[in-house]
Amino acid sequence: MLSHLLIKNYALIDQLEMTPDHALNIITGETGAGKSIMLGAIGLLLGNRADTRVLYDPSVKCIIEGSFDVSGYVIETIFEEEELDFAPTCIVRREISPAGKSRAFVNDTPVNLETMRRVTSQLMDIHSQHDSVLLGSNEYQLQIVDTYAQDDDRLRAYRADYQTYRERQTVYDHLMNEAGAMRREFDYNNFLYEELAKANLQADEQESLEQELNVLENAGEIKERLQMASEYLDNPEQSVVALLKSAVGCLNQVSKVADQYRPLQERAQSALIELRDLSDEISTEQEAVEMDDTRTEAVRERLNLIYQLQTKHQAKDVATLIALRNELEQKVSKVLNLDEEIDKAKAKADAAQKKMNASAEALSKSRLAALKPIEKEIKGLLNDLGMPNASLQIHAERGRPTPTGIDTVSFLFSANKGVKPQQLKNVASGGEFSRLMMAIKYILASKRSLPTIIFDEIDTGVSGEIAIKMGQMMRDMAHTHQLISITHLPQIAAQGMAHYFVYKDHSAAKTVSRVRKLTFEERVQEIAQMIGGKSPSPSAVSSAREILEQNAVA
Repeated sequence: MLSHLLIKNYALIDQLEMTPDHALNIITGETGAGKSIMLGAIGLLLGNRADTRVLYDPSVKCIIEGSFDVSGYVIETIFEEEELDFAPTCIVRREISPAGKSRAFVNDTPVNLETMRRVTSQLMDIHSQHDSVLLGSNEYQLQIVDTYAQDDDRLRAYRADYQTYRERQTVYDHLMNEAGAMRREFDYNNFLYEELAKANLQADEQESLEQELNVLENAGEIKERLQMASEYLDNPEQSVVALLKSAVGCLNQVSKVADQYRPLQERAQSALIELRDLSDEISTEQEAVEMDDTRTEAVRERLNLIYQLQTKHQAKDVATLIALRNELEQKVSKVLNLDEEIDKAKAKADAAQKKMNASAEALSKSRLAALKPIEKEIKGLLNDLGMPNASLQIHAERGRPTPTGIDTVSFLFSANKGVKPQQLKNVASGGEFSRLMMAIKYILASKRSLPTIIFDEIDTGVSGEIAIKMGQMMRDMAHTHQLISITHLPQIAAQGMAHYFVYKDHSAAKTVSRVRKLTFEERVQEIAQMIGGKSPSPSAVSSAREILEQNAVA
């Protein structure tokens, strides 16, 4: 239940705090005093959107905080799934900065609005006047059936199966749509692939072939120059090697006379060894150079093929051609294996559809079983609420799978004897809607372990004995739920265990909305004013006192 509510800097509210009773709480006040503002603030805890226009002081952030006693309610699973800390007291907070940034917290952990909605939807339910409009929609009527039938687990399982089916069907449809285009492109892609595959390209061959061709095309000159270099270094008659050898001999003799010349001898000896090695390598390279016209032509043809492929495919290098070849291979392979892939995708989609259909059947069966009990319970309650001739029929039709199942339900209603039931939106008046909604909320309350229920003028359009009965129903619901009811009717206000009065305070420079908990005597005066106006007569005051005393004993 809601154990504490804090509202700061919201609309006309500077700061407001409430500690509601665990049973039935009544909120009254003049029109425009701020009752709806309180609901708007609580709506932020349910994840509703907000903007900076709700700030009482535009320079200060808005804070809405609710503390809920959740001990005894089995909702730990939601906290585990959302990776939130669970405690017997759950604190939900919403902040709106002057810049318009909204932040949400559950037990001091930052959460997104979707997580906040999921948590707070298990903590409280607000019935607003908008719900009476919603009651005419088939979607809302289906939600009523699901809540009564306690279909949460079945609906969750169906939605998971439906999502899986949609995903797998999308994959299959995508493959089928692609198949025609892919098959039309197959011949062309296969031709390009085979051409590149036949070329047997190697990543680094272009540079190597270009270097080899350069050598082959200049083989005569290269061979001649290498020959000349070899002779300069090691000619039997006179060469650099022979002259250096003589120099080494001279330095060898000198170093024997004095050690200071030994480094010169060693350097000369090292140079001699290096020149001999260089001469040998030049000789080897010269002998390796061949003037091979056949090889030259083969290398030239290979390079021409590479250049042609690069031009054709606008590729800057062989690596790009290889990447294109691999891509074409995948496309060709995909088409060759397309039928198998389509068959696998269809099998997965069919299996998912079968599983979804089974879930849909289980959900539909549960819904259908709940229809007659709903009709019977609501008819009995409407009779108690002064509509003995009212009738409610719930029709169900099956259709294509949707995110909510295969069922469409329609509530057909008639308030009068002998009048054929019709769609709710066509036949129900304001007071009839209120009584019907009260009956629905009453039967659903026993089906949900919901800590807090808030009624926003659910008594619109009723009065007298009917209002008394509605108040008694609320009091009955308050044995297992915390109720907060905003009302203008004294019959309902008198049923409360706690009574809060919302009013406007004009004492400061700017009007603010405030709320205070009424004492017994203040309740007498407030209810007397609800009965007899701003200046109630002694009889109205006496009636108010009598009603409160009777309800206190009940």
